[in-house]
Amino acid sequence: MKKYILFVVSSLFVLNTFSQQDPVLLEIGDKKVTKSEFLQIYLKNNPNPKYDKQSLDEYMELFKKFQLKVIEAEALGYDTIPKLKKELEGYRKQLATPYLIDSVTNQALVKEAFERTKKEIRASHILLRIEPNALPADTLRVYNRLLDIKKRIENGEDFATVAKGKAGSEDPSVVNNAGDLGYFTAFQMVYPFEDAAFTTPVGKVSNPVRTRFGYHLIYVTDIRNARGTIKTAHIMVAVPKGSTNEDVESASKKANEIYAELQKGGNFEELVKKYSDDPSSNSKGGVLPAFGTGTTTRMVPAFEETAFALKNNGDYSMPIKTDYGFHIIKRLEWTDVPAFETAKKELQGKVNKDERSLKTQESFVAKLKKEYSYKNKSAKSLKWFEKNIDSTYFEGKWTAGKLKSNKSLFILDGKKFSQKEFGTFLENNQRGVKKEDFHTIVANQYKKFEKEAILGYEESKLPAKYSEFKALLNEYHDGIILYEVMTDRVWNKAMKDTTGLKDFFEKNRDQYLWGKRVNAMVYECSNKEIASEVYKMIQNDTINSKHVIEKINKESELNLRVKTNKYDVAVTPFLKDQNIAMGINKPYEFEGKIYVVKVSEVIAPGRKELTEAKGAITSDYQNYLEKTWLDELNKKHPIKINETVLYSIGK
Repeated sequence: MKKYILFVVSSLFVLNTFSQQDPVLLEIGDKKVTKSEFLQIYLKNNPNPKYDKQSLDEYMELFKKFQLKVIEAEALGYDTIPKLKKELEGYRKQLATPYLIDSVTNQALVKEAFERTKKEIRASHILLRIEPNALPADTLRVYNRLLDIKKRIENGEDFATVAKGKAGSEDPSVVNNAGDLGYFTAFQMVYPFEDAAFTTPVGKVSNPVRTRFGYHLIYVTDIRNARGTIKTAHIMVAVPKGSTNEDVESASKKANEIYAELQKGGNFEELVKKYSDDPSSNSKGGVLPAFGTGTTTRMVPAFEETAFALKNNGDYSMPIKTDYGFHIIKRLEWTDVPAFETAKKELQGKVNKDERSLKTQESFVAKLKKEYSYKNKSAKSLKWFEKNIDSTYFEGKWTAGKLKSNKSLFILDGKKFSQKEFGTFLENNQRGVKKEDFHTIVANQYKKFEKEAILGYEESKLPAKYSEFKALLNEYHDGIILYEVMTDRVWNKAMKDTTGLKDFFEKNRDQYLWGKRVNAMVYECSNKEIASEVYKMIQNDTINSKHVIEKINKESELNLRVKTNKYDVAVTPFLKDQNIAMGINKPYEFEGKIYVVKVSEVIAPGRKELTEAKGAITSDYQNYLEKTWLDELNKKHPIKINETVLYSIGK
């Protein structure tokens, strides 16, 4: 009795000590958030955290709103919606992957990947397509066909000719590249293909390699040291598909004129702004995503070769042509292949998501069997399935309805995995099964079932084993249901509730006003002399903009650009503060360009109609709906904040 009392007192002391170490910071309804939970989220969202009262209060305000919306979403049953449950399950599987691998095997694959990123392989291939669930006879036929092709090449036939020839490669791109895939490194091809390419000597052809696309013969033509990663900017003169020879010649001329401007000392970024036709980069100085070793970004070969040929940061190329048009490429930054310790984390993530991670699961399952005292009971219990599987299985119509017994197939950590569970697995995994004898089918399917069940069991234990996994899972859970409830209550509602939007607009329409506007034709000139000539020409009403362009741009496409629109003067940079008036305005300079503006109409300030400001009104209406909704939630779900605990963070 004395020992029992002592145990209870000790337990209470431990619990009390723990609660003091991690006290409750926030209560919303029945939900409690501890200091450590809040701090973990605070640090994740604040890379440079501050712990003063103002910073903590500001973040707490955001945190309260977030939690109120999540609690309301749960109260409304959003976490039970099938599509959201399925989405969360998908995220859970992704998050669990790094925890369901053999770390020793995994690290060996990370090292292998690192060594491969130091090299780049150039290879060609011949592909013969075969479905993943093809019959063994069909698979063997394709395999033997590739072996025959390999013999022809080894006997002296040209690989490219065979690839493009009759009954050659079934890769559609072979018509253009004769099977040549260019240079690649680790992670840029599916793993079985990569593995074969990196283990085949230069000048040799691999044995047939199976991937999800079919069977490949791989001919390795070169291997070189990896060139690293390069960051570039470009000026692009577009040549759309279907362009005439005249269009191509005009684009080429324009690109060469821009290049000439650069050689005279022109500013690259300014020329991008003036002339580049790439909408994704012309507002960013022409800057493109980095590409090269280890990146998922790949450029067309001509672009890559030209970029890597630039020797120094700041160097730029002569215009080169690709399928997209003409490019002048500027080297911004080059980075060599990083050292292992620098690259390790990124490589680890890639390995975990890659096909090669399946290698690590086999040994991990073996370790789990040992850890959880695995007992195999399947020898006799599988006999029923071997006798009762029939041809309907290949049609996807087989059921385990006749199964009456429910014997254990194996026991793991004291948990029994039964015949009925395997029966359900067989019912759910009928598609794609090869037509083999039923003993082989049951054996192969049971192997998959056992692996999936063991990994599933370990996955179910992850939240209890790893606090960081639990926190990430909660984060995904909250994010998914929050997005859905916000879509229903705020974002979509603002777009679908036309009556509410119109009423909101009518009550607030004085906030949506046009400034002074001009209906104008704008002549954007490259220098003062051209602007002066344009100004003189347009004094004559019989001369239109087409005539002006034809004359001014006769010698150079860079001389003049013309655009016309209704412009709000106060918010249009090149019109603001210029005292623009009705008629033809005298030339003026703005940001290195000379403008001549011909105004055909001056439109006085006035109210915007709903259709003219719908984007801004919809955004404001969404903010209004969210604020109104949060006011309701504050009343519905009482909030208590332990300010003493809050302000103790960081101390």
